[in-house]
Amino acid sequence: MTPTSEPFGQTALVLFSGGQDSTACLAWALDRYARVETLGFDYGQRHAVELEARLTVRDRIVEGFPAWSAKLGDDHLIDIRSFGALAASALTEERAIAMTERGLPSTFVPGRNLAFFVYGAALADRRGADALVGGMCETDYSGYPDCRRETLDALQQALRLGMERPFEIVTPLMRLTKAETWALAYALGGDRLVDITVQDTHTCYRGERGEPRAWGYGCGACPACELRARGWEAWRRSPADAPGTGLTGEL
Repeated sequence: MTPTSEPFGQTALVLFSGGQDSTACLAWALDRYARVETLGFDYGQRHAVELEARLTVRDRIVEGFPAWSAKLGDDHLIDIRSFGALAASALTEERAIAMTERGLPSTFVPGRNLAFFVYGAALADRRGADALVGGMCETDYSGYPDCRRETLDALQQALRLGMERPFEIVTPLMRLTKAETWALAYALGGDRLVDITVQDTHTCYRGERGEPRAWGYGCGACPACELRARGWEAWRRSPADAPGTGLTGEL
């Protein structure tokens, strides 16, 4: 891997899982930055089908959006399965999806998003990117503490101090509902991006890719599927005036 010659400040690195949220963030970044690269992680997740989905989504964006295709740079995949084994959860082991005695979902992988951004910042330093874009949200979400903006603000400051780079952790979806995330996808890429999101992204914690539903593929019962389905239905009830279409995102 060689450093890019792109001027610092014009490149974004998107944490890209191949799910609905990270796909919306990828489109958002492609609409705003001169160059965009993607970063995924293999942490031993049960829904490893997302690792295939992310490549399919990238290919379909290249095919369907020539202007974005010209901006879309390299993809990176980092193997951190040892971290996934250490921070075991219902996302990495065969165990029930339920609330724990700590009041957190059993799908919570301790420190996962923190690790993602630390690895992302190390890569961004070499690739000339100062924007680290992630799909974290504390509006419609599963209650993960490392999705909160307060957490990411603290991490952003630590990365700036520890690496002497003006990193920004950018979270365009932080204040959006899932309905607004669907609306944002439509505002950015119209029916084509919505179709990519429905047909090719993967969100289901159980990794199910059976019969398609109106909102995409999944078991329909895990927290990720429930949020996605509810958001789809809310957006489809009033797509013309759904909020979120004029958003510029937030840090």
